[in-house]
Amino acid sequence: MSTGEQLSTPARVAELGEGISEDELQLASRNHGMPLEAMRYDVTPPGLHYLLIHYDIPAVDPDTWRLRLTGLVEHPLVLDLDTIRARPRTTLRVTMECAGNGRARLVPRPISQPWLVEAVGTAEWTGTSLAALLRDATPTGSASEVVFTGSDHGIERGIEQNYQRSLSLRDASDDDVLLVYEMNGAPLLPQHGFPLRLVVPGWYGMTQVKWLHEITVTDAPFTGYQQAAYRLRQDPDETGVPLTRMEPRALLIPPGWPDFMSRARFLHPGPVELRGRAWSGQSLGPRRMSSPPPATGPGGVGNCPGTLSPDTTRSARVPPTRPGAASPSSNPGTEAASQTTASSESPSSSLTTDAARRTGLRKSLPRITPRLDVADAVPPARTFLPVRQGRHSSAPIGRSAARPWPAPQRSAASA
Repeated sequence: MSTGEQLSTPARVAELGEGISEDELQLASRNHGMPLEAMRYDVTPPGLHYLLIHYDIPAVDPDTWRLRLTGLVEHPLVLDLDTIRARPRTTLRVTMECAGNGRARLVPRPISQPWLVEAVGTAEWTGTSLAALLRDATPTGSASEVVFTGSDHGIERGIEQNYQRSLSLRDASDDDVLLVYEMNGAPLLPQHGFPLRLVVPGWYGMTQVKWLHEITVTDAPFTGYQQAAYRLRQDPDETGVPLTRMEPRALLIPPGWPDFMSRARFLHPGPVELRGRAWSGQSLGPRRMSSPPPATGPGGVGNCPGTLSPDTTRSARVPPTRPGAASPSSNPGTEAASQTTASSESPSSSLTTDAARRTGLRKSLPRITPRLDVADAVPPARTFLPVRQGRHSSAPIGRSAARPWPAPQRSAASA
């Protein structure tokens, strides 16, 4: 076995009882999730947005950098950053989630970046339309696939590569797919893909190629490593299903305050309002379309076609509950914790109830605002109750008004 094979090993799942490895800890120190308390922001500050960097952050000189659009096109293009910025600009508010979000809690656990549940964030991305650029290049009649190549270079599972992903020509020609050079109104930070990245609203994060420098139009499906790696499999030997759009998911802002090491939560007795966010790349619920989208000027935000606008969001409310009311418990504090946490991870036991399906919760992008009551059923000497993250509430879900997060939105203006 060569040194390369020893150091860049094949993908595998952890053995039963196997702990997090030093390699996984090294990945966790380079990549970070969004602190769940940051869900209070409709737009995630750049430093709190989740981040996954497969290889090194490349050193890119913006003065010499060029984007090349080649392959099966009648008019190949070579564009510098100023030329791209001079094209018509669009701003979209887009939620991104890593396809591996929650991986560390799977049993068995795939050995990779050990995400818990925080690999998500929402930003306002500004750039120019990929579809318009493709029209300028004019794909030939046989063209069917578009391959995106980033400048980040490394070895993964024994394969040396630049990070590459592809979209079908049809998906790449969607009006909302952007070549982005700004995040939250400022130039892209190095770790977020400076000087240019791809943003495909609704798709998992691996699609959003950073440090983009080449676009190649082809007539065959792309079979590169990153394209083949992101598939949903029930068995290691099966081909699996490609991961594309984000599945419905929700998280709650942890209530109270945490213990430093365990991150267990603590609350004073009394009513507690829980807030959270739900999102999906498959927004099939009721929505108002804006055609054409309203232009609010550079940096403004309007309604993004095909997504929910603020007046069509749905939310959930958990009725106030007294600890111990649902079932007998010899430990009121433990029962209170069980009633209080509808989970700081995806609350699947709540979101899949009949009530949730009836209100379209799984198909919308709401802010969830349940209200719970820790009440006074605690030992007299205690002044607060522990709330353990990761436990699910079985309380029913009803309907209430709420603000959206994130309502993907759009502005269009000529630069």
